Amino acid sequence: MERPSLEINLPDTHEEGKLYVVDSLNNLNKLNVCPDESQHELDEEENTGGTGENTAGSNIRNQCLFFTTFILTLIISLVLVSFVIFLIIQTRNKMDQISSRLISEKKNIEELKKMNNMILKHLNQSGIKE
Repeated sequence: MERPSLEINLPDTHEEGKLYVVDSLNNLNKLNVCPDESQHELDEEENTGGTGENTAGSNIRNQCLFFTTFILTLIISLVLVSFVIFLIIQTRNKMDQISSRLISEKKNIEELKKMNNMILKHLNQSGIKE
């Protein structure tokens, strides 16, 4: 009778050994394939039943964070470009004003030169007559 009981216990031990070996191989595979950060995620996935809900949630959260950062960067870039365009337009207007002033001052200076020449001619003519 001992022999049948031994035969019954041996397959159970053998099955437990197979499970231990498979579990050890899975752990070794996780250590070799996955970096340390994703190992933590895999452990959490095993704890949640392997549904991947945590990974999907963090994936969606990362995508939302990336999308938000991307949109924010685009808005800031648009504001900066608009400000640069505004500064260019303002500078152009100021340059136009300055150039128009210079042109008018040039005309005034030419008129003053003409008047000065006329006065000098008049003085030279009046000096000769006396």
